[in-house]
Amino acid sequence: MNKRAVNTRAVDKRAVAEGITWRTDDLSGRSFVYLASRSPRRRLLLAQLGIPHETLDIEVDECWDGREAPFRYVCRLALAKAEAGGSLLGIGPAPVLAADTAVVLDGAILGKPQDPDEALAMLARLSGRCHEVYTAVALWLPSAYAPLGPVSSVSRVCFRPLTLSEQRDYVSSGEPYGKAGGYAIQGIAAAFIERLEGSYSGVMGLPLCETALLVQRIGNGGEPVDHV
Repeated sequence: MNKRAVNTRAVDKRAVAEGITWRTDDLSGRSFVYLASRSPRRRLLLAQLGIPHETLDIEVDECWDGREAPFRYVCRLALAKAEAGGSLLGIGPAPVLAADTAVVLDGAILGKPQDPDEALAMLARLSGRCHEVYTAVALWLPSAYAPLGPVSSVSRVCFRPLTLSEQRDYVSSGEPYGKAGGYAIQGIAAAFIERLEGSYSGVMGLPLCETALLVQRIGNGGEPVDHV
């Protein structure tokens, strides 16, 4: 991995030099992870769990070949991102957390629109229909130099019928760009969603329930934590 890809503002060099100890049985602010993601939404969600973090700027090939099952695709990419972050840090002071999200309609993954025409086409396909959102989360453990996970979340999202004017106005807002499936559930597109079955945070890009349980496993030898 090219070290020039590191976001130097995000990597706490003092922490690397001194070594950080962390606990994962307490999500009140004592845990620390590196987040291998550029997504501000994942940073917001991770902060919601009370887990301090810094970001790593990593690059992985996210191409979908049109044949790989969406579930396998998001799991593979979550692991690849976590491993890329781990390779970047080496034996670092804390685990690397990574996630990947895919919006799926009729078995096909809808990527991130690159232009207005593509964004409009995605909205037209989603309008008045239900689709699935898959998100997988994985951790890279520096002590074992091995991954933990992935864990996954699958949600079903139903759009109400959208008028052409609504679709055009939404594309003009700029919100579809950089979003899987061309929409953001936490933004203007919330007004389009008639029904959600599953994890709201999973649709945003980081399912909090699954992520919290995965992080807790670090301090338990990688095994699930028993809750009384």
